[in-house]
Amino acid sequence: MKRTHSAWRRALLVAAATTTCLSLLPLAANAQNKKLLIGTTSSSSSHYGYFVAVSQVINKQIKGVDTSVTETGATMDNLRRMDRNQVDFALVTTNVIHHANAGTGDFAGKPNNSRLMWIYTIAPQNAIVRKDANIANLEALNGKKLNTGLKGSATEKTTDAVFAALNIKPDVVRGSTGEIVDAVKDNRAIGYVKSGAGMKLDASSREIATFTPIQILGLNDTQRDKIKEAMPELSMVDVPVDSSVGTAAYTTWGFGVGAAASTQLDEETAYQIVKAVCEDKTAQAAAFADVAGVDIAEMTLKYAASPLHPGAIRYFKERGLDIPDRLIAH
Repeated sequence: MKRTHSAWRRALLVAAATTTCLSLLPLAANAQNKKLLIGTTSSSSSHYGYFVAVSQVINKQIKGVDTSVTETGATMDNLRRMDRNQVDFALVTTNVIHHANAGTGDFAGKPNNSRLMWIYTIAPQNAIVRKDANIANLEALNGKKLNTGLKGSATEKTTDAVFAALNIKPDVVRGSTGEIVDAVKDNRAIGYVKSGAGMKLDASSREIATFTPIQILGLNDTQRDKIKEAMPELSMVDVPVDSSVGTAAYTTWGFGVGAAASTQLDEETAYQIVKAVCEDKTAQAAAFADVAGVDIAEMTLKYAASPLHPGAIRYFKERGLDIPDRLIAH
């Protein structure tokens, strides 16, 4: 009887242990998932919403990878966080990551080894003036009251550098978006330089155009060449006609907005992420309208100004795309 009771007790213990082990299997599987943190920007920005959509695409499409997003101070903050291994990949602008990789500008003597993965939109820098100011070209801005970008913004810093390279010296007016929009409407300033919303004018520029006819000053071939030589981190952007505000086609300087990864992100994971992002046709466009209809791989190769992550290179080559030598780290 004792022997029977003892055997029965042992059987119960084995069954209990087996049940416990089985119940822990999902937890063990989850523990094996690669957890990645994505650095973004202010949660009020449409770019934050874009990366939320990216996270959802990755989590749905890539087995064994679990991503989440965190609010940050955008490009500069993200690059520093990647250096400290606080985020795995993040939002960047192509001009800033160019300097980060080259160890120039704000990164002088301290290069950052993050690598660009993809670009999802371009930000042309638009020199917008009142049509009744009779300004025919950028050179005519000398001595004219013009805002070169919101104080402290990437647009201001980039425009001031571009104008210095072109020897253009406007009478610079500083102020907030609201102040400058009012100044242009009231003819206290002839115009301003404002980042576009993709290939379209942003809301503040459209507001001005509603009340005041405008024109956009493009670059001529000589100016394009000077900027490309002096500032290789910038892209030359051909913007089409916009009949809704009556602007002709023009060429301007700009930079791309995309994602970069820490060099500690392995090639296979980066490849899977870039593949999932480039082949998604709905989620990203629903979160960020400028992505609709865009071939992200081709946009990346057109506007990138710094080396690509090996995982991105692998996917682009798989697509049959040529990788320019300037985008390969040596």
